[in-house]
Amino acid sequence: MLLAAYQQNYHPIADSIGWSSLIAILPLLVLFILLGVLRMQAWLASLISAAVSVIVAVAAYSMPVGDAFNSGALGAATGFFPIMWIVINAIWVYNITVETGHFDVLRRSFASVSDDQRVQAIIIAFCFGALMEALAGFGTPVAISSVMLIALGFKPLKAATVTLVANTAPVAFGAIAVPVTTLAGVTGLPVDQLGAMVGRQTPVLSVFVPLALVFIVDRRRGLRQTWLPAVVAGVTFGVFQYLSANFWSVQLADIVASLAAALAVVLLTRVWQPKETYHEAARGARDGADAEAGTDGLGAKAPAGATTAGPGAGRTSASATGRAPRDTPLEVFRAYAPYLVIIVVFVLATRVPAIQGKPPTGVGASGTGLESVTRIVNWPGLHITNGAGDPVATTFKLNFLSAAGSLLLISGLITLLLLGVGPGRAARAYGRTLDQLKFAILTVMLVLGLGFIMNESGQTTTLGLWVAGAGALFAFLSPILGWLGVAVTGSDTSSNSLFGALQITAAHQAGLSPALMAAANSSGGVLGKMISPQNLAIAASAVGMQGKEGIIFRRVIVWSLAFLLFMCVLVYLQSTPVLDWMVV
Repeated sequence: MLLAAYQQNYHPIADSIGWSSLIAILPLLVLFILLGVLRMQAWLASLISAAVSVIVAVAAYSMPVGDAFNSGALGAATGFFPIMWIVINAIWVYNITVETGHFDVLRRSFASVSDDQRVQAIIIAFCFGALMEALAGFGTPVAISSVMLIALGFKPLKAATVTLVANTAPVAFGAIAVPVTTLAGVTGLPVDQLGAMVGRQTPVLSVFVPLALVFIVDRRRGLRQTWLPAVVAGVTFGVFQYLSANFWSVQLADIVASLAAALAVVLLTRVWQPKETYHEAARGARDGADAEAGTDGLGAKAPAGATTAGPGAGRTSASATGRAPRDTPLEVFRAYAPYLVIIVVFVLATRVPAIQGKPPTGVGASGTGLESVTRIVNWPGLHITNGAGDPVATTFKLNFLSAAGSLLLISGLITLLLLGVGPGRAARAYGRTLDQLKFAILTVMLVLGLGFIMNESGQTTTLGLWVAGAGALFAFLSPILGWLGVAVTGSDTSSNSLFGALQITAAHQAGLSPALMAAANSSGGVLGKMISPQNLAIAASAVGMQGKEGIIFRRVIVWSLAFLLFMCVLVYLQSTPVLDWMVV
């Protein structure tokens, strides 16, 4: 006999959405205060906030204690698979390249484009990071790009800040456009229409992101001296993302845009270089004072051993020794091989129907191709209905072969053959990777647990309904819902699942374009990525700043809010005659 289902109530406090929202937002307020004000370690802040969400769910929303903890367990499981499963295998592939010395070759190849760290930030964090987002997403670009920047001489805090801010414009089309396809599934709108609408919002944002990166690296001097490659990269990325999303392929929008932007910057550096070459080790008097004070140039105390922290620790760069090894074309090819393999594997697995197959349609069903071993199971003991009495999906998808993390594992196994790495050495590297990421794994599982408790109890919907009550002003507030969802879950896909249908309902009530509001959820969501605890934990772990997530949070929150305000204004203008010509 099934247990009685818990029915969500979205206004449990005095039958008021306003009062209920004040209670529902408590777990998020606690999380942001612990991270940003008290600078608590992310895993501990997430644990405390998850506990607060359980208290709110049980005391205010009358959710049974067992259901509250079981919802958290479902979220924690989702945090490990598929999310951290992606990061683990991506970092493992990276660690293999470090151990074999091929990462040094790759670093020298990137450095050969330009010795200037401001240009390197554009190429690696923005262009290469966007490619990693396109292929894998879920923290992979932050993990890989940040350690690449450290290998090029960036201080840990600056490397983490640059990669987190860069990981914005490509997120909506990340992981082969999974956020957009998910949004289409929950709203009933066509994928091409939603992709085209998102492709008329995030490309505008992309113009400004590279400018922000050079400012983070070298402040006003960076803007004065390297605005040209920043603009070239941003405009090229935006144009090709728009063209692909609107006319070519929604799924390949980021791949096309990132490769085009990288090529444009490389071609530019053939005829242009900044008047002064900026490098962390060759700073002026102002920066030298920062170094003596033990800061990173952003005003924060650098952690002990920071310059050698991270997966690439202990390797001396050629620039530091004055020697510049000449790499043969074969060595350069082998250095790029892991990422070329990743591209080929992901394209085959997602674009070739015979390999991709069809996923199972429900619990107990079977798929084809890579999806033939996929299983969708009902999470045991969890039975929830929404406010209307309809069942809320509480399933767990085990797509063993088609998951992005599994495709990265397959790519890694192929890479072992190309680089001549034996099974024993590969297994030891995998063990070290798990040890390196242990706190990031714990944090992500706790954050997803927090998110699922808020979702299943009805706290998240309460906040959404409160914002949706703004009427015509909802067009301005719509991106904030997406931002909030990603800040909690760390995933634009999850945020679209949470608020996609709500955006459509609110759009109809306010007389706004459903496609515009749904797209705004995804476009606003990308700006919450940099402050999500799971991404902060991944960045901190990658650069050797475990436990310092609060410091990183304080560096990126201003950029997150500034870009969010920009997106809110853009979406609002698109809902008015000023820019309504941009609406699909």
